Amino acid sequence: MNPLATSGVRLSLSKHCNPQGLKYQLLTVELTRKDRIIYPEELADVELPPGIDTRNGVVISGRGPMWLHDYLVYELHPTAWIGSYEPRYHSAIVVATHTRLVKIGQVIPLEQQGEGLLCTGLMVVGPPDSGKSVFSHALFTALISEYPQVYLQRANWDGEGNYLLELTPQADGNAERFKANNKGDYTPHFFPYHAQAILQLRRQQSLVIVDVGGMVQPQKQPILEACSHYLVISSQPEEVEKWHEFCRGSGNLQPVAVIHSTLDECEVIHQQKPYLEMTCGPWISGQTRSIPSLLIQEIQRLVKK
Repeated sequence: MNPLATSGVRLSLSKHCNPQGLKYQLLTVELTRKDRIIYPEELADVELPPGIDTRNGVVISGRGPMWLHDYLVYELHPTAWIGSYEPRYHSAIVVATHTRLVKIGQVIPLEQQGEGLLCTGLMVVGPPDSGKSVFSHALFTALISEYPQVYLQRANWDGEGNYLLELTPQADGNAERFKANNKGDYTPHFFPYHAQAILQLRRQQSLVIVDVGGMVQPQKQPILEACSHYLVISSQPEEVEKWHEFCRGSGNLQPVAVIHSTLDECEVIHQQKPYLEMTCGPWISGQTRSIPSLLIQEIQRLVKK
């Protein structure tokens, strides 16, 4: 079947007013295919929904490639101002304006919805070279088709974002260069910033997965306090207890699973209670590995309905 036979994107418009009385329109982007893919050729057929009031601003919200969002900003040029939704603030960041009501870079708080309880914040932890980033992305990908409000937060500065794991085979050879070019470094503001982002995401999403890197560090205490559960993935069995002590002892987080990572293709269950423990792998970039069904079931119990 030709994937372009049906459109892979849906746009919807709604009108709102923020707590300060600023009127705005929310343009929601929804990728409609199960794999959440949209192709560049489809841009020619993307049309803005009717009823846009050019006298007010428009906030663009929803997952999609940068080129889709760039195109929408271009199409929305006649409107008073354009903002990009930032879920970690639950705010709009102004990226274009023709009015003195707002300015470029302004953070505009948006209308608050009924928040209720925080969703689960699941930390994925373990020593280096265990496959944390690959596993986190595989888990996110496995859940997103059924639970669109799942969010993967990379609270690490190693430059290994989702874009690396989604490279085409032709570009995969550049992965290490891309990673090195985007690598950052620790600052005292890094973990408190991400902790606040995680808490805000937990108010808006149905599950937040957090990749915090491979070192046990006291500086990560704000992240512990912002999360509720943890999962250990480790290629070194002797390191597992250290992460239990860190997450359970320092953060009072609840364990979900321990994954003993291996380079061999296998799936062996060791226990299911009080938490799931298994050996499986490999978790290597560029090699497709599905999340074990039993583990998916455990994670699904944590998703906020």
